[in-house]
Amino acid sequence: MSQLPDLVIAHGTVVNSFGRQDAHVVVDGGRIIELIDATEPVPAAVRTVEAVGQLVIPGGVDGHCHVAQVTGRFRTLDDYRTTSTAALWGGTTTIIDFGIPRDAQETPLDAVLNKKRLAADSRCDVALHGAVVTWDETVPWQLEQLAAEGVRSVKMYTTNRGSTMADGDTVLKVMREMVRLDGLTYIHAEHDAIITDCTEQHASDGLIGIEHLHRTRPELAEEVSVKETLAMAEYTGAPVYFVHQSTPGAVDLVTEARERGQEAYSETCPHYLTLDDTVYGSAFPEWYACCPPMRSAETVAALKDRLAAGAIHTVSSDHSCYDLSQKRERTDDVRYMPHGLPGVETRMPVSFTALVSEAGGSVEDFVEVFSAGPARINAVPRKGAIVEGFDADLVVFDPVKQQTVDGGALHMGTDFSPFEGKTLNGWPAVVVSAGRVVLDGDGFHDPGPVGRFVARNGFTEHRDSLAVPVSTLTL
Repeated sequence: MSQLPDLVIAHGTVVNSFGRQDAHVVVDGGRIIELIDATEPVPAAVRTVEAVGQLVIPGGVDGHCHVAQVTGRFRTLDDYRTTSTAALWGGTTTIIDFGIPRDAQETPLDAVLNKKRLAADSRCDVALHGAVVTWDETVPWQLEQLAAEGVRSVKMYTTNRGSTMADGDTVLKVMREMVRLDGLTYIHAEHDAIITDCTEQHASDGLIGIEHLHRTRPELAEEVSVKETLAMAEYTGAPVYFVHQSTPGAVDLVTEARERGQEAYSETCPHYLTLDDTVYGSAFPEWYACCPPMRSAETVAALKDRLAAGAIHTVSSDHSCYDLSQKRERTDDVRYMPHGLPGVETRMPVSFTALVSEAGGSVEDFVEVFSAGPARINAVPRKGAIVEGFDADLVVFDPVKQQTVDGGALHMGTDFSPFEGKTLNGWPAVVVSAGRVVLDGDGFHDPGPVGRFVARNGFTEHRDSLAVPVSTLTL
């Protein structure tokens, strides 16, 4: 080595999803260039971070974020600078946002290109999902253009008629195109007819305020939609990824499909692992307006069991940054409220507490759902593992650090957190993004708009490239 490397993280216990080792991590030019056994001398570097007695894990990959999202007349209050800063505070070094058409005039391609322009202000790396609402003869060409841009997944909603909902014909046709383009189909699965009817019944009975949200969107609606979507994915041969699954029944349907040989994946979110539907009887039920809603305590416990058993593949934030003034405009009618919760910054401690502290999972299990799984399933190159040649996205992680959530002290651009007052385990001590130390004991060091747009690989292309396990690349 002709000159000193930029950074060494010394004497830490490096934890990947496939195992751990005591090592010095050597970083130069934004990449991990070497792992050296911790019994060897620490190599000289421009900067050395001591991690003795602490864990070093891959930077988080949050596969489900909504940044500067417009839904009807509501717009989330964040931008890429705010959300990426909050992500880094929370140990997440890559976010994947959505380009969702705002209306019938904005095409799927335009929606993504607009988001890509905005992402130039990001402090961390950014990838994007596309979205299709309505099928027309231009959609195949638009999806080809998205794939050429490195956008290799498309989200569709099976509910929200009149706004973002894609009908069954559209879902099936897009799935077929995604197979052709080696992409991944993302699905928000709730059965629209059931939800619409249930909501109208509650409205006619005068039970449509936020305190009744969980009753208007039953578990059955989610599970029926998952089952129907899996059938279309089986018919077309399309890999399919279900966002924010909130019931064990939905997860079990995906597990059964995988046992039949389908490429199907389950995502859940921190709030579905830790909050139950009693929150809608609390003093501030508007803090928990999201779709799907929180479920019963029994459902939450069973969902956590599925996570600990490895049946859930990723934990993503579904970050949506509205504030309380927006939430409180129409607490009298859930049909007109903005739904979604801020969570990109708290994903690490909430997920770690649920999986490891409460459900008995290992740190390796946590790394899988927090970083490695999202990177692998979403075909994000050089992310999700601490191995030579991968991006130097690293977290010196303190699994025993406890901290009580104070929504006002977080950095997400809103004035609340659904986890307010909860004491959580597992917070970042040092965060390294693309080889830069952006968080340490002295606080946050804003790197400026240095986040890169990450072009993703094709789904099977990426999967096949990992035929040699990443674990064989370590010491």
